[in-house]
Amino acid sequence: MIQHPEITVLYVDDEKDNLFVFKANFNRKFEVITTLSPEEALNELDLHHDEIIVVISDMRMPDMNGVEFIKKAKAKYKNIFYYILTGYGHNQEIEAAIEDKLIENYFTKPFDALEIEKAILDVTSSLRRN
Repeated sequence: MIQHPEITVLYVDDEKDNLFVFKANFNRKFEVITTLSPEEALNELDLHHDEIIVVISDMRMPDMNGVEFIKKAKAKYKNIFYYILTGYGHNQEIEAAIEDKLIENYFTKPFDALEIEKAILDVTSSLRRN
């Protein structure tokens, strides 16, 4: 049974192992959709934007990085909370995305599941109260 079925999280990462680990950590907490590419993620957003509340994207992917993907996604779907997950730590592009309110924050790999869960619950708490 899912603890928070009202919260759908979309996670995009070009590495299947990372998708598996993410889903294994969160599929009992939230509805989780995973995709291997930003293009797939944009398609999922087109199909499920009314359900998806949080998007977490890997930073380094072929063709489009996480910030570029989130810029495209947020242009269409502004009411979603966006995060970056990176194995390379903080950088200027991520800092600018935070300052520009493009993303809420970023997480580092290997990720701390409790940190991500808390962030998701914090940003969605006002939605659940309404």
